[in-house]
Amino acid sequence: MGPLDRVARVLTEVLAPSVVVALLPLAVAWAATGAVLPTVGWGLLVAATSSILPMAVIVWGARSGRWDGHHVRNREGRLIPFLVLIGLGLLGLGLLVVLDAPWLVVALDVIMLVLLLASAAITVVWKVSMHTGVVAGATVVMAVVHGPWWWAAVLPAAAVAWSRVRLRDHTTGQVVAGALLGSAVGGLFALLV
Repeated sequence: MGPLDRVARVLTEVLAPSVVVALLPLAVAWAATGAVLPTVGWGLLVAATSSILPMAVIVWGARSGRWDGHHVRNREGRLIPFLVLIGLGLLGLGLLVVLDAPWLVVALDVIMLVLLLASAAITVVWKVSMHTGVVAGATVVMAVVHGPWWWAAVLPAAAVAWSRVRLRDHTTGQVVAGALLGSAVGGLFALLV
């Protein structure tokens, strides 16, 4: 593996959907509450049901040979991980509603589920990049809740797109489609809030 491949691998891991989805709810919960304990509580609830628990299932599946790795590169292997993500995401959304979470946090969970459902539907016939979808969507969400300077996060989004193509995990079309889908879902967040 050459130096560019190593850089691509680091970008792929640091900006992986599970990492972004674990951190984004904390940033949104902070914008919604402005207080440490509610931020941690709401943020961790969303992170647990949308990232931490699903990733535990995905890693278990990868280690037991059910799919090809924790990024589930083969399109055919994505069905069960998507179902787990959607099921746990719905559980998290239900808890947010029952526990009367701030609307910003609920709206974030809604759009994350929309991105999952759309990506799952596309994946039936074509492999769309979850990396670029999540990073692009997170960029829009952060710009909406924390200000326009967050549009600079387009640069890491472009870097992760490059990394996915460089590692041959996606085609250029798949990373562009993921970024467009994530941006559209981020736009939905802007409309909801």
